[in-house]
Amino acid sequence: MNTVVTSKEDILKASRRLIQQQGWSAVNIRSVAAACGVSVGSIYNYFDSKTALVSATVESVWGEIFHRPENGTVFQDTQACVTWMYRQMEQGSRQYPGFFTLHSLGFMGEDKADGKQRMQQTWQHILDELNSVLRRDARIRAGAFTGQFTAERFADVLFSLMLSALLRQDYDPTALLEIIRRTLY
Repeated sequence: MNTVVTSKEDILKASRRLIQQQGWSAVNIRSVAAACGVSVGSIYNYFDSKTALVSATVESVWGEIFHRPENGTVFQDTQACVTWMYRQMEQGSRQYPGFFTLHSLGFMGEDKADGKQRMQQTWQHILDELNSVLRRDARIRAGAFTGQFTAERFADVLFSLMLSALLRQDYDPTALLEIIRRTLY
């Protein structure tokens, strides 16, 4: 058995594979070490606990699902971006069954502050990108946003609706696209 893992990414890749093949319960220090072909101590060189490993794995799954496409044109138009996000959510749901359920979104209890912080950072990154898309979208009519109804607030609403769709496993963006069309264009 090897004693050194080539990288933190190798560990996360093995963790993602375990989730795909066996579900979330399969991710623990011993199973990931076995999947990597290394000692348990090697995993602890990168992650000081199962919580840290699972938190980093969740973050990497989100990153894999919402990786930036090579064609960045979807980030110029709000409707195209939302459609892309829903497609990614659907694909992520197939690739990582159960990831978007209440259990997987809320798997981190009160004692797992690092996991909650990582999740919030990941969600904030997605929300910031959505806000940027709203600001770049040339199709949005003048005066659509006001002092109280800002692009940031609308991005919050859109993202909340998307998270709700995740929990319902509803990957049809039609209703949300209609809200965008009626509100902004």
